Amino acid sequence: MKIETTDPVAHPELIYYRRCTVDLTNGEQKFEDVSCQNLEDVLGGFGRSFQLLAQRTISTAYCDENPLIVNTGLLTGSSAMTGLRTYFSSFSPIKGSKAGLPAAMWSTGSGKFGAKFKWTGLDELIFENRSEKPVYVLIKETVNGPQIELKPADHLLGLSTHKKIMALQKEYDNAHFAAIGQAGENWQNVYMGAVALSTENQLKTGEDKLRFAGRGGMGSMMGYKNIIALVAQSSDKNKPLTDAVKKVNRNVVKGGGSARLQPIKRGGGGGTWAAYDVMQPFHAVPFRNYRPQGNNLPEKLFRENVEKNYNIESGACYRCGITCHNYISEKNADGSRGEFIAKFDYEPLNLLSTNIGIHEAGQAGRLIQLCDNYGMDAISLGVTISYTLSYNERHPEKPLLNGATFGDYEKIRELIINAGEGNSPEIGKGSMRLSQSTGETSYAYHVKGLELPAYQPETNPGYCWAIAGAHMTMGTYGMLIREGKSDVDSWVKAITEEKLHIVGFDLIGLCKFFDITQGIGTQMVVDCLKSEFNLEIDPNKIKEAVRRAFLYAMALEFRQGYTKEEFSLPTEVWKNPNPNINLPNITNPEFMAELSEKVWAVFDKELEEIRDNNIS
Repeated sequence: MKIETTDPVAHPELIYYRRCTVDLTNGEQKFEDVSCQNLEDVLGGFGRSFQLLAQRTISTAYCDENPLIVNTGLLTGSSAMTGLRTYFSSFSPIKGSKAGLPAAMWSTGSGKFGAKFKWTGLDELIFENRSEKPVYVLIKETVNGPQIELKPADHLLGLSTHKKIMALQKEYDNAHFAAIGQAGENWQNVYMGAVALSTENQLKTGEDKLRFAGRGGMGSMMGYKNIIALVAQSSDKNKPLTDAVKKVNRNVVKGGGSARLQPIKRGGGGGTWAAYDVMQPFHAVPFRNYRPQGNNLPEKLFRENVEKNYNIESGACYRCGITCHNYISEKNADGSRGEFIAKFDYEPLNLLSTNIGIHEAGQAGRLIQLCDNYGMDAISLGVTISYTLSYNERHPEKPLLNGATFGDYEKIRELIINAGEGNSPEIGKGSMRLSQSTGETSYAYHVKGLELPAYQPETNPGYCWAIAGAHMTMGTYGMLIREGKSDVDSWVKAITEEKLHIVGFDLIGLCKFFDITQGIGTQMVVDCLKSEFNLEIDPNKIKEAVRRAFLYAMALEFRQGYTKEEFSLPTEVWKNPNPNINLPNITNPEFMAELSEKVWAVFDKELEEIRDNNIS
């Protein structure tokens, strides 16, 4: 970026980001330095890309007019811990309104690809139209600035995400990679394709330790565009750590919401996996399609029980000290580490284990590995499978697909393979469409067409107002269990003011674990912006920009045909309350009616102004 001011609030037009637009039909490229129009543009991520998407009239995701936008946040590639994020934005093939229109969506992941992309000298890459033949895109640093090349990708077709990346590594040094798997290649029948992002650990060990931009089907959009992979090749540009950023990074590791994610040996809970331990006492671990039965079966997946039979190692992203995920491997007879199985994050672990009736860690790991290698969103895949299993349990005389039931590892594995290879559109197109085809929608666990994460909706009515990936764009998932908040007014304030700020991290390029409890309008972020770019921004101005971006995204949802009735939890949640969840019932019809009325009373006026002034 080119920065000619210290005050991006008063003078965003004096900050320029480097964009390349590529027409995939003919390979034409346009490089330009784009002047920012507001603080959201300066911060980057979806705050910038959604303003572009709002200029398009899109009635189906798979059309040439629907762009695929790849960009970064202001702090991507910086010295600030977790500053690694890459954003993929488009109108989504999987998330859509009942009117049949696709929703604008973004997906984000870490790894080192985002930093390498930024270090080439590029801030944003927009793909227009569609390539006639499969290509991969080389983005490289040169003495004359960033350069883009489209190269034939026939030799990559049919390979897993991991094998694509390892094949490209042999061709390019000093590079990192983003690739789709077979699921993305089969975009016609798979709407939940993910983008796999390479990691240092993966490239050094040769093991499939990837990160993913999973939500919303951006891997399927890459497949539709006939883009099989992206290569970002540049020298590393790590700046010396200033005292201010050193202090911030220490705070990230030791304070805020990240301390509990530290490895057990450092006094933490052992990564995101620790959510099992927190929720199980309330019988709130998702179980058999989000219907906990009040038993102790989820405890089989507690870390302390898994490590009896498997080797577990804590893992971290590039230059990050949070160490929030875990690698599970076979354990040899002598106790040493055996074959690598999979990376355990809480969402894939639960939704491809306990929630589908699998309680053996090795089996869960193999299913996660399949999902990762085919390149599918583990959340959408797991929830769509759990819906299938629940339907089959209700209809043993006429089951769906192969008749898989809860706990049937081999048949569930077959479902994943068929979905990844494009042979099971019933699974590949997600739970909303599958449930509509069966006529039984009450127990399809999605909101606005996007599958729910691994937190019981009974604990989080805030899901209804999330604008993408429920728990990552509305930070209310811990309010009932962790904070004990069960009154309507606390939830209204959280949804309309406090907890929507979690989306700010998807503007600026930081992982949400940077300071998940506070959002980006904090002194830590202000200190980083001052130290890295000499920018002076009041924290309240950052919060205002985050709120504008959030409401802009919601206004765009309404433009794409959503009604207020679609901002609701699955019918089963309130129509058939689960007596096994040991928590106050905050999703009963009376509570939800009052909550909805009060939330819309806050949002409506601002949404009307945005629609009148910005979104036609």
